[in-house]
Amino acid sequence: MRLTLYTDYSLRVLLYLAYKKDETVTISELADFYKISRNHLVKVVHNLGLKNYIHTTRGKNGGLRLARPASEIIIGHVVRAMEPDFDLLECFNPKEDHCVITRACSLKFVLFEARDIFLEELDKYTLADAVKTAPKSSPAFKAIPVVHN
Repeated sequence: MRLTLYTDYSLRVLLYLAYKKDETVTISELADFYKISRNHLVKVVHNLGLKNYIHTTRGKNGGLRLARPASEIIIGHVVRAMEPDFDLLECFNPKEDHCVITRACSLKFVLFEARDIFLEELDKYTLADAVKTAPKSSPAFKAIPVVHN
């Protein structure tokens, strides 16, 4: 199973904001830190705002913050909200299923179960867990600029 870049970027934004919990962050700061397209991040941030994971403020002192504590943001919920679908195979979507063995095949039930277990496992963790377990001494976390207002 592979998550889309969109979901990856969504999780990265949330992780960064959780790490900088008491600060406002700009999209440009995120784009520079992760070395990813600002245009992609604009779309991701917009969607995270619509889904109430983050608050966005426009203007000179504007920026992004988590909409609620990291301990209340469940990783599995974020992944479900950001992924367009979890159709691992053609037969997962009855509208697009043209497989000639669908009626006789039991493999899809195994894969359904595996997908569900994957998501259930993600549901055990919050954004706070992900930040807490990340090694603060790693070069990546040292690279996150801390701004004192």
